[in-house]
Amino acid sequence: MSSRKVVELFYDVVSPYSWLGFEIICRYRNVWNIELKLRPAFLGGVMQGSGNKPPGLVPNKFLYMTKDLDLLAKYCGVPLQPPSDVFEAMFQKGTLSAMRFVTAVQQQEKGGDKQVEQVSRELWRRIWSEDKDITEPASLSEAAKRAGLTDGEIQEVLKLSTSQEIKDKLKNTTEAALKYGAFGFP
Repeated sequence: MSSRKVVELFYDVVSPYSWLGFEIICRYRNVWNIELKLRPAFLGGVMQGSGNKPPGLVPNKFLYMTKDLDLLAKYCGVPLQPPSDVFEAMFQKGTLSAMRFVTAVQQQEKGGDKQVEQVSRELWRRIWSEDKDITEPASLSEAAKRAGLTDGEIQEVLKLSTSQEIKDKLKNTTEAALKYGAFGFP
């Protein structure tokens, strides 16, 4: 009898590569017999803490990345379409509020990460498939509703997402990724 390995997946919905990795590991977790622990974190903090630069800001990486993402999305069956203004979506708006929201969903969820998984997927879909906002409370609410949360749960999570407790939890998770040696996310 084999024991299940625990795999921690640190991710941020700003990253299309994270979405691809997230979908693959979710899809095959039972086949690989792993216990998946979702760890929503802030990629901007990891980049800053590690001294790394986002691939979109390095011209040669950006050229490669656009072709690579297209091929990977088709291969993995993920409906990835870059937003009309990638720079605005990734760097001006960012995902700090979205990742705090996901962290709050995880804080409220009892008995697993099913809601966290669904909300994360809906946020990725909004930004990387539908070219929609993921920073405003109404946008977060719409994603959560599509993920199956009730209006009451959404209001609770929205309120919790702005609390110091959640800000600290997201910061601690981001620091944990750095302690593991992260310099980006999959």
